Amino acid sequence: MKILSVNAGSSSLKFTLFELPEKKELISGTFEKIGVGNSFYTIKLNGEKIKREVDLKDHSFAVKYLIEELINNKVIDSLDDLDGIGHRMVHGGSKFTESVLITDDVMSEFEKCIDLAPLHNPANIIGVNAFREALPDTPEVAVFDTAFHQSMDKEEYLYGVPYEWYEKYGVRRYGFHGTSHRYIYKTICEKLGRNDLKVVSCHLGNGSSLCAIDSGKVLTTSMGLTPLPGVMMGTRSGDIDPGIIPFIMNKENKTCDEVLNDLNKKSGLLGISGVSSDCRDIEEGIAQGNERCSLAYEILSRRIADYLAAYNNKLNGADVITFTAGIGERGADIRARIIELTKSLGVKIDKDLNNSTKAVFGKISTDDSSIPIYVVPTNEELMIAMDTYDIIN
Repeated sequence: MKILSVNAGSSSLKFTLFELPEKKELISGTFEKIGVGNSFYTIKLNGEKIKREVDLKDHSFAVKYLIEELINNKVIDSLDDLDGIGHRMVHGGSKFTESVLITDDVMSEFEKCIDLAPLHNPANIIGVNAFREALPDTPEVAVFDTAFHQSMDKEEYLYGVPYEWYEKYGVRRYGFHGTSHRYIYKTICEKLGRNDLKVVSCHLGNGSSLCAIDSGKVLTTSMGLTPLPGVMMGTRSGDIDPGIIPFIMNKENKTCDEVLNDLNKKSGLLGISGVSSDCRDIEEGIAQGNERCSLAYEILSRRIADYLAAYNNKLNGADVITFTAGIGERGADIRARIIELTKSLGVKIDKDLNNSTKAVFGKISTDDSSIPIYVVPTNEELMIAMDTYDIIN
């Protein structure tokens, strides 16, 4: 069966077409600057990358060109060959605890979650509507970033704020990167031949979150009502004293939204280093003797190590620690630093294995490490396609 995974942003649309159950990637691509001018798209097919500059007035034009590329490149013969479409949906609130077949009722409920993710959910809705209009007979599935974390206990997801905020407005911890954490847990269980593992999953990229998983149940995760809290990230501050917000509003004569924008887009590695939000640029700055880059790198490492240690305790001793996403899969040096900072747990990294394992599955800990440590490449697009395959079957 041919299943299309879709991730629609406000001015972008990413897609990957899979052949399932073989898990074979047939074609992928990204449409950019939709509706904002100078739009274009890139296609990856058979190891080649093709770029085309086209006028993408809205997402419906992106869908039109996408379908044309599938047919012109003979990936499909007709629209009947497209068996299902899976959509990444960012915030499903507490309503959606698993992936679901898209219906009018589902979309109506999803629209009620817009307040929880005002920048992301409307874009997801636009993407779904564009595909439903172009392919009305093709079943479509919604896969929610927040769904996996809905197995958390109430004691874990509630904040110490007036309970009425939760009752009236749904103020609670939801967590994100759930599709990635679920994929990582599924993969490590398959690789190790168990389904009852206790795992600390470290999704480390420009956006980062950690998750403590026990036998498939999420005990806790580092992001919250929004993706802002938790560990420091590329441009996000991570955990801060909330009193900082009114303090800076008064000092800088800024609105609340302006301060939140600073915390989301001008903080983290970028804010501390003043150089970049990319960990590779930070490491290059360190090599050149940039003290602020060194400071940013160390703060990031310490924040991740603190969460890792806490989540190991939450699990009463993890069976496995996993690293994934851009930094987690490729950042050998920062993985080593994080493990060094958690050596009280008895964890040990194998220097040669760690340095040679980049973007591939592999064990990077020593044989006498108290907890085995693995790099597990994530594939959220495949997870979306697999959910879609299961549901439409």
